[in-house]
Amino acid sequence: MGQKVGQLLVGLSLTVILVVMLGCGQKDAKEINLNDTKRLDSCPSELQGASLRIAMGSMITPKEGYFYYEKIKRYLEGELGRPVQLIDRGNYGEVNQLLKTAGADAAFVCAGPYVEGRAEFGLELLAMPVVNGKPEYCSYLIVHKDSKMKTYADLRGKSFAFSDPQSNSGKIVPTFLLSRMNETPGSFFRKFIYTYSHDKSIRVVAEQMVDGAAVDSLVFDHLAKNNPEYTSQLKIIQKSLPYGIPPVVVRPGLPAETKERLRTIFLRMHENSTGAGILKGMNIDKFVAGDDSSYNSIREMKRSLGQQQREKR
Repeated sequence: MGQKVGQLLVGLSLTVILVVMLGCGQKDAKEINLNDTKRLDSCPSELQGASLRIAMGSMITPKEGYFYYEKIKRYLEGELGRPVQLIDRGNYGEVNQLLKTAGADAAFVCAGPYVEGRAEFGLELLAMPVVNGKPEYCSYLIVHKDSKMKTYADLRGKSFAFSDPQSNSGKIVPTFLLSRMNETPGSFFRKFIYTYSHDKSIRVVAEQMVDGAAVDSLVFDHLAKNNPEYTSQLKIIQKSLPYGIPPVVVRPGLPAETKERLRTIFLRMHENSTGAGILKGMNIDKFVAGDDSSYNSIREMKRSLGQQQREKR
């Protein structure tokens, strides 16, 4: 199983992403395999209004748990009585663009892209997963288990992996922490890269391709519990404060009836034996309606970073 997971994680570098669901985005209207490297740039007009399109921008499981997306897709189809299609995109920005242009109806996104999409084009919060009793998560700063580094400051002059430019746990939080040290990624690290996947960030540190990374606690904890091949090679040197968890969102303009029906399905999923089984496999207790104010701390970090950038110009 470990070898299989490792091979799949390597394949993720060619595709990726990443919070969950509806999609159409390919010319032949077939379901998307995450190992398929084709770019899926259009949604056939004949499917508009027929299929509910869900983009996979983030989720609390790593990409090796893709089959849970398929389970959720089938569950939603049964509850909605209509087709559901999955869309995969390579980064959070592309997912937000789909939601902005009505190329997707809903998505599982990271907290950072939700905040950005909310401000830019009115992205709407649909539901928040609850994990270990709370709808929150944090950012882990990780290094190899054999490393002598014990604090973030010890990474000065080292190599580092961010997940995605819009990721809260994988970019915003660690960049904000650097700003408190009067540093930027460019001034602090010898070099830094973007992996576009928390799974891959975990792998590149475990394989000592970079010295450290910032990753989603939900993904790390899921791997540590279920497939610790890479996490067993790591240690967490710092945990951030908790933030609003990566949510399920819907595009602005989605018909109110569809939106409320979808919200109800998520909120009652834990009461259904099939739905509860899916949630258990994903380490989710249940979904709650949530509160947009849960993401205010992320907004404050982004505002602070933006102000600092303006002052340096």
